[in-house]
Amino acid sequence: MKVSGFLSSSLIFAATGGLAEPTLERGTYLVEGPAACGNCHSPMGPEGPLPDMHLSGRLVEETLDFTAIAPNITPASRVAEWSDAELARAIREGIRPDGSVIGPPMPIPLYRGLSDDDVMSMVIYLRQVPAVENDPGESRYDIPLPPSYGPPVESASAPDRGATVEYGAYLAGPVAHCIECHSPMGPQGPMSDTHTGAGGFEFHGPWGTVISPNITSGEDGVAEYSDEDLRAMITQGLRPDGERMSPPMPYANYARMTEEDLDAVIAYLRQLPPLPDGAGLE
Repeated sequence: MKVSGFLSSSLIFAATGGLAEPTLERGTYLVEGPAACGNCHSPMGPEGPLPDMHLSGRLVEETLDFTAIAPNITPASRVAEWSDAELARAIREGIRPDGSVIGPPMPIPLYRGLSDDDVMSMVIYLRQVPAVENDPGESRYDIPLPPSYGPPVESASAPDRGATVEYGAYLAGPVAHCIECHSPMGPQGPMSDTHTGAGGFEFHGPWGTVISPNITSGEDGVAEYSDEDLRAMITQGLRPDGERMSPPMPYANYARMTEEDLDAVIAYLRQLPPLPDGAGLE
């Protein structure tokens, strides 16, 4: 592991925008809770994540245009050779230490909004998870990747924590990327800026094809559900009529969220402008 570790990384962030206070407790909560990193980075079997293979990488999506493989991010992988600042940059900006760009479906446009202390808390947690030897392979892209997802992120902050719309937007955006999965796919990727929460994103996997539902505040969205209904759907995958919801939404991870954070997400959903399913794109 490179000499520049957590202390030097946090000083870099502190010098560019306020003193960061990352913690292992916060990193554990984010990675295993709302960020649900294992939903992509952990090998899956018919019954779910494989035991003792947590965060060791897997094939996430394969199309005619690309094969997306989420890499091993345990200390047994190449990230052990990266400094903390390099790992944080890979997470938040999608740029590896060699300058190469991380492709989809890693939601870098949203991760760019992760706060300094949150991204470094995630790094702290990843440094101490059990090392798992596993080589899931390399991603292949026959589509052009951007040279970057934007200018370097010098510093980013989060709204004050609480059951507010503002903090809910942070959780549903940069942290849990709900608005990416629940917005329709356009020629340039998920239309989370212009068709926020309208649903229509297709997921292909062992479960078949699942289309993400509308989560805006209108009749096609969540207007008919109570807050308790939404909590059960988010954390248990259980509809009010008792019907089980489909993968790949990481219900078990969301079940680890605090009540206050769930309240914040629901407050955010309640004020999303109502849109028809797929925003009329179908």
